[in-house]
Amino acid sequence: MGKTTSRNLKNSFITLNPSFFSNLLAVSPFSTPKKTSRNQSPNLNPLFFIISILILSTFLGIFILTFYPISQNSIPCSALSPSSPLSPILLASLSSIWKAQSSTLLHENPSLSSSTMVPLPPHGIIQSHNLSAEEREFWEQPNGEGYKPCLDFSLDYRKLSSKISKEKRKFLVVVVSGGLNQQRNQIVDAVVIARILEAALVVPVLQVNRIWGDESEFSDIFDVEHFKKTLQADVRVVSSLPSTHLVPKQSIENQIPFHVSPLWIRARFLHQLNEEGLLIFKGLDSRLSKNLPPDLQKLRCKVARMWIEGPYIALHLRIEKDVWVRTGCSTGLGPEYDEIIDNERLSNPDFLTDKLNMTQSARRLAGLCPLSALEIARLLKALGARSDARVYIAGGEPFGGSRAMQPILERFPNIASKEMLAREGELTPYMNRPSVLAAIDYIVSLSSDVFLPSHGGNMGRAMQGHRAYVGHRKYIKPNKRMMLHLFEDESISEEEFNTVMQKLHKYSKGQVQFRNNKFDRDVLAYPVPECMCKH
Repeated sequence: MGKTTSRNLKNSFITLNPSFFSNLLAVSPFSTPKKTSRNQSPNLNPLFFIISILILSTFLGIFILTFYPISQNSIPCSALSPSSPLSPILLASLSSIWKAQSSTLLHENPSLSSSTMVPLPPHGIIQSHNLSAEEREFWEQPNGEGYKPCLDFSLDYRKLSSKISKEKRKFLVVVVSGGLNQQRNQIVDAVVIARILEAALVVPVLQVNRIWGDESEFSDIFDVEHFKKTLQADVRVVSSLPSTHLVPKQSIENQIPFHVSPLWIRARFLHQLNEEGLLIFKGLDSRLSKNLPPDLQKLRCKVARMWIEGPYIALHLRIEKDVWVRTGCSTGLGPEYDEIIDNERLSNPDFLTDKLNMTQSARRLAGLCPLSALEIARLLKALGARSDARVYIAGGEPFGGSRAMQPILERFPNIASKEMLAREGELTPYMNRPSVLAAIDYIVSLSSDVFLPSHGGNMGRAMQGHRAYVGHRKYIKPNKRMMLHLFEDESISEEEFNTVMQKLHKYSKGQVQFRNNKFDRDVLAYPVPECMCKH
């Protein structure tokens, strides 16, 4: 590939900068925390201290989404549990890093048994005599009905793997776009499409995000070598195209219809791939069908997947500026803030998504708008979260700053975010790397005792499926359509409001939900029954 072509594709096939690793390794979880100013309280909450340790440890592992190699052999479901050394938990967390530090194994080569990265275990029910029944129920984890991960690929799949894993003539290049979780979904589908076409996959290219200006490379966020090893029995992954494969002009495919089947993919592209030896895809978001054959669904799951002093809640609070622009909703912060969003929306009409003919009021009542900080606070309180509950806020900078956050801060003062927990200047190198910052949020959210998103989207769906996959951790999905009118009903008492909220969310707290109950459900959000079976 020529230099011009490589630049146009935003080539991510580079080696990591050694100075980058030096900076990460300089961050020790045992470093002295920054001193508090005179205006700050010197009493540090144990949650803040320990999450700080975990976030610092995150940097030691060059984060996130590290893919763990799984044997392609058929494994009985009973052998696979979240605590098993061969458990197919593919997304990185901090526990293995912590174990490596404590056992002085940091410099040894990882093996199959020592490189497993899983979230730290939940605490279970709080042991306190002062909790009400509602408060105890809020923290109680679902039992999972015996469903545990089981990626037992078929014999035909494994026979074909010996050929596909050695492919050296046909290559697939994929350019992925969007935020971290949107990119993640496209990477999953890129692997599956490479398998369908029996092609080698070039490490995906991350397109510069036009909203945030994020220029992160694949290797900035994902562990490339782990990614390759994880998939070595499914698809051959290479860092770059060989010199024998030049990129022809007008070769990028970006007009793939939505929800296409494997048969359509093969019929449309297999001949071209066999002739030219190269395909370049761009814009894969939701292009591949959610309803795939069992082996390909398992492959999807395979690609895609804090123990602290006291339990904590993770909130994915979607109240950033771009969210208000894209959803077409009112911020609830006043006319001056809504005017800013309206002007942004008028200058970028293509940012607005879905139901363009609906009014803001109708859009909100239909459940298409994020919940505000006030609505989230009232919902948490109604479901049994006490005011002293520890809360981690995931998400970008809220539009409206402290004004937007004030309602939840007043009701839940024990709030932390990555910005609050990091030492001075520690996040500075990543302020223009939203995907890296989102990865930190993902790890801390995954290990929380309770997760609640204020809006749908890729992070919420990914977290729903991943939390089920690692032991059915509680996931509360707000029933916005049924509850929003209650927020505006001043005649309803607080006791009645709480009762209704508990009934509305009785079956939305992480219990097992089957993907086949509704058409086109995403296996990444609903891994039962394809990727999890009864123990």
